[in-house]
Amino acid sequence: MSVLVIVGGFFGDEGKGKIVSYLALKDKPDAVIRGGVGPNAGHTVVHNGIPLKLRLLPSAVVSPETKLMIGAGVSINTDVLLSEIKEFSVESRVLIDRNCLIITDEHIRRDASDHLKGTVGTTGTGTGPANADRALRLAKLAGDEASLSDYIGSVSSEAHTIIKQGGTIHAEGSQGTFLSLYHGNYPYVTSKDVTASAICSDIGIGPCHVQDVLVVLKSYVTRVGSGDLPGELNEQEIQSRGWSESGTVTGRSRRAAPFDFELARKAIALNSATMLAVTKLDTLYPAAGGVREFNKLPEDARRFVNDLEKELDLQISLIGTGPDTMDIIDRREP
Repeated sequence: MSVLVIVGGFFGDEGKGKIVSYLALKDKPDAVIRGGVGPNAGHTVVHNGIPLKLRLLPSAVVSPETKLMIGAGVSINTDVLLSEIKEFSVESRVLIDRNCLIITDEHIRRDASDHLKGTVGTTGTGTGPANADRALRLAKLAGDEASLSDYIGSVSSEAHTIIKQGGTIHAEGSQGTFLSLYHGNYPYVTSKDVTASAICSDIGIGPCHVQDVLVVLKSYVTRVGSGDLPGELNEQEIQSRGWSESGTVTGRSRRAAPFDFELARKAIALNSATMLAVTKLDTLYPAAGGVREFNKLPEDARRFVNDLEKELDLQISLIGTGPDTMDIIDRREP
């Protein structure tokens, strides 16, 4: 078993990109494979002080030896993807599954409807209408897109080759558990399932190959767009706590609420989590900023982490203490 699946435990915005990039640098997997929805997800990575914003490529762009793959379940905006490949100079490391879905201008136009972008609060990137067309067998696939021909292949076949050779794979999810089409606050959800099982399906790996499932939680809860947010704070409260944030893709302000144990427990169950990561500890406890050893955290921050572990009955293996990729406390076994 040689696959680690990494998914978000709330409504997205948990800091998955930071965790994926850290693990790519630390563990040096042979490949990181992106599952999930499409360019409606934004992962921000800060590496050596430089912010890197990604919408389609895996967050492992910072790891020069890691192969970067996009699984068949992902929807692709060709312009966005080619721009990212060029920006990060990763041409030699990219593999795109031939069955990825292509988002067209017509999909983007339909996503701007009053119902989708207005009522539901979608990002307007065309991902939902594209997935609808896939279900109707009307969609164009990446294997038929000439501009992607240099990068096309079978991600599932390549993944199984890595596994047979004893290599390791990290599967990167997008959005968060409670934006799942099936398990979220319908209709204020994304256009497909995004739990760990779905990410495996997206990249073409069966569950018996999965060694661990890492659920990423933020030390408070945020979401963009419409839909329920238990314990939601008003804008004044958000600002007073220093929790003001904006979405990577849309720039919209994120709504916020304190850490939600009920949602966290449900996410652990839905994803069969074996490990947890908690990010933004430094936002709750500024004195924790940049700390990379657990025993050097301030007492109140340590107490917060210990309380989470007690309530959730699962170890918090990784703790984010700052924006940089390496601002992590790694509590895994050596």
